[in-house]
Amino acid sequence: MKNKFGIKEVVAIGIGTALFVVLTTVQVPIGIPNTYLQPRMAILAFLSAVFGPIVGAVIGLLGHALGDAIFYGSVWWSWVFPEAVIGIGIGLCSSIFNVKAGDFSSTKNIILFNVTQILANALAWILVAPILDIAVYAEPANKVFIQGVFAFLGNIIIIGVLGTILLVAYSKVAGSGQSLEKED
Repeated sequence: MKNKFGIKEVVAIGIGTALFVVLTTVQVPIGIPNTYLQPRMAILAFLSAVFGPIVGAVIGLLGHALGDAIFYGSVWWSWVFPEAVIGIGIGLCSSIFNVKAGDFSSTKNIILFNVTQILANALAWILVAPILDIAVYAEPANKVFIQGVFAFLGNIIIIGVLGTILLVAYSKVAGSGQSLEKED
């Protein structure tokens, strides 16, 4: 696979980051302090699966950091970096999902995507976030591991449902071979 980084990827980062920031305020409480279901995770997963790990990492980092800064006045870095981990994890497997080829709706690719996002979320929320919370903010271990497990569960549900729907829909359009062309 050729990894190229061009104008499409820059535009994806800009639009993805903006959507991620705007969706920061869309949160469904799940009963654990500072832990919510957030549809912005589906946007991160979608753009990572389509454009790869660099786009996913930058959207996760910038989107979360800007969202925290704008809406909460400070950035909680131990939860910013896990978003990048998810973007990288999903993005690294983007070539096997066949989204742009129009083949994502196959059961095999949907399963591969969801296994990948579950593993990326597990790494991010059950390992990276709690360890950073303890190391950077001296948070109590029992609190941050509970938050991490519930963030993991919430994210796999949001990405599994909304992310999969976005990817199936986009794959059908992208793989249809139809594009705008200049008429003579």
